[in-house]
Amino acid sequence: MTLAHRGQIGVQVEEELGCIGMAVHHDGRGVDGCGIRGGRGLAFDGRTAEDFKLTSGTWVHVGAVRLAAVAAGAPVIMDAVVTGHDRDEVGLLVFPNLPGCRLLCPDLGPGADLETLVRRPAIRERLVAGLSAYNADQPGSSTRIARVLLMVDPPSIDAGEITDKGYINQRAVLERRAELVERLHRGEGEDVILLSDPATS
Repeated sequence: MTLAHRGQIGVQVEEELGCIGMAVHHDGRGVDGCGIRGGRGLAFDGRTAEDFKLTSGTWVHVGAVRLAAVAAGAPVIMDAVVTGHDRDEVGLLVFPNLPGCRLLCPDLGPGADLETLVRRPAIRERLVAGLSAYNADQPGSSTRIARVLLMVDPPSIDAGEITDKGYINQRAVLERRAELVERLHRGEGEDVILLSDPATS
């Protein structure tokens, strides 16, 4: 198969993913050296059906916000679910990264559990610092993360919170943990972290 043929296949894959409602982005890497659109590969950003509107009418592109939040919140965040449908602000339900959190709290030892770790100032400070740095470059409410809730219960395969391909099922998590979503947006509980708006701070 020629490089030209491989490039055509890459373009076709991208177009078909878009047609079935999958969001993809170029990640700067080639696929088997094929040179798809100048040597850039595709990364899965989630399904466009997961996107929602805030009360302002602004669309929130869930896949892009989630990927940015996971990167900004490293090493605390393993994965996250974006909240805020028909609300004023974007929030996150966070699945913490246990090994990463343990690295930030070496005094607790290698056997520290998540319930203990998420209460530690070092964890919260790193998370706030990372997400605040991300927020500083986000002028709009649809990309700025206003609040976070650190969960100690991992995603459940049996409850459908993880897909067959290993991705977090955003809709299933939001439905199963609807009470946490409500509490997050009410700002109730010690596990809820409120992030200041860089435009007003």
